Amino acid sequence: MLDQARPAVLLLARIAIGAIFLVHGYQKFATMGLAGTTKFFESLDIPLAGVAAPAVAVLEVAGGLALILGAALPIAGTLLAIDMVGAIVFAHGASGFSVGDGGYEFVLALAAGSLAVGFTGGGALALDSVVGSRRRSASVIA
Repeated sequence: MLDQARPAVLLLARIAIGAIFLVHGYQKFATMGLAGTTKFFESLDIPLAGVAAPAVAVLEVAGGLALILGAALPIAGTLLAIDMVGAIVFAHGASGFSVGDGGYEFVLALAAGSLAVGFTGGGALALDSVVGSRRRSASVIA
């Protein structure tokens, strides 16, 4: 039973975590705008804010989509976790653990979830699995 549920559970986890990143990345483009995001990053003393802001926005959109689709999961999961470590260091760490106080508990959960999803293989419903199984089948035939 657990083996049968695994692909659906991994899909739900990928969609949930990926959607959070996708929305946050989209906000950096559409709601705040890259100029506003850059100013916010500058206020946090993030180095090279003019480079970091668009890079983070692209990473969160592309990484969120990658998690949802199950594509390049180890890369996407690792980069999104690094993104969240940056959020802890520059934005949330000084407030402590509790998210109610602006702390880092939610950001830490996103980092851990990104790594967990990134390194599980994504399950049978992940693009990585579909492409991987086709490659394995083609190499067996050849």
